[in-house]
Amino acid sequence: MARILVYTSPAAGHLFPLVPGLLALQERGHDVHLRIGERLLGVAREAGINAQPTDPAIDAIAVDDYTAKRDVDKLRRGIGNLLVRGPLERRDLDRAIAEVEPDLIVVDTNSYGATVSAQASGRPWAISLPSLAPLPGKGIPPYGLGMAPARNALERVRDRVLWKLLIRQYAKAMLPRLNALRADAGLPALRSPVEHVLGPDRLLVLTGEPLEYPRTDVPPNVRFVGAQLWDPPAEAPAWLDEPGDPWVLVTTSTEYQADEELARVAVEALRDEPVRVLLTLADAYDSAELPAAANVRVERFVPHGPVLERAAAVVSHSGMGIVQKAIAAGVPIAAVPFGRDQPEVARRVVEAGAGAQLRIKDLSAERLRATVREALAMRASAQAASARMLASGGGARFADAVEELADGDRARVPVS
Repeated sequence: MARILVYTSPAAGHLFPLVPGLLALQERGHDVHLRIGERLLGVAREAGINAQPTDPAIDAIAVDDYTAKRDVDKLRRGIGNLLVRGPLERRDLDRAIAEVEPDLIVVDTNSYGATVSAQASGRPWAISLPSLAPLPGKGIPPYGLGMAPARNALERVRDRVLWKLLIRQYAKAMLPRLNALRADAGLPALRSPVEHVLGPDRLLVLTGEPLEYPRTDVPPNVRFVGAQLWDPPAEAPAWLDEPGDPWVLVTTSTEYQADEELARVAVEALRDEPVRVLLTLADAYDSAELPAAANVRVERFVPHGPVLERAAAVVSHSGMGIVQKAIAAGVPIAAVPFGRDQPEVARRVVEAGAGAQLRIKDLSAERLRATVREALAMRASAQAASARMLASGGGARFADAVEELADGDRARVPVS
């Protein structure tokens, strides 16, 4: 059996999808050691995982990409925030490697410094990616722009041009600091940000059908392990089962991104509709200023699992976590992406038949109301998407992919 060291960024959306696979590895007899920020340490331990805290100075470095105005500036600021953590992560994982002496290492894609440490260790290693694969490929539209797949020759040419421009933007945002970290560890410089995810022995993509587009040219180190669905166990609040109109769940990001406007507009859009609205605000709870509405219940956090079992629709910022959970539950989505990977996720929701999209620049009470009504009418196609998702993944598939490394299979794309 293998001793496996797992290092993840301090975000619920990156920890939670790891839990099913880590538990599956433990059940198979592997010795799993997790490093996670103090805020989520108790969650990991209560799930039954052997977890220790990362350096608290890492948690203290916030991601404040939402303060930028232009999309390109948000990209640079967000990646820049993550790379500031890099030297701390590298030292942190070096210490953990010395303590645990693992047979293999799994590192979250946003923990750039830890990826450098993992590669420099010489041990088999993998990157875990709890989102869509940002990889070019035949028939794959440019990542992050929320574009539909090309349907003619002109659109295919468009895609090739935009992929080049997009990779150039990511290179400017990522490579100078990342290559400085790599040079300090004696590693060669990366020439493209794509090499960041194609460099490890495995790239574990924690999604699959129906959100990933079909690929005919998957790199040999990439494993699509499907949706990894997990929430902390929780009982359904009694008020969820009180008689009344159907529930609509409205969520904002668990990692703050100033999306209170979605909550405000959702209240205006739905306060006269024949639904009950549960609004969960997470870190936006203290800053949101909402209009009054008799059919709206506002909470900082309610476990979404019991809510989705009873929900008629979800209104979401298009975060990967809530989107995959809603699709798995067969609940149609009104997707309103704000930034980060959300425009891409929202487009995949539409392409999967799992919901409808409203662009942030078009957000108004009237248009959101219409989008929710459109989503409510998509129950049948949302349930079809659910069947595809539930058949495509789970903890066992994650564990299978990690065990390939434990068995000594290190085939990967060479990075010169």
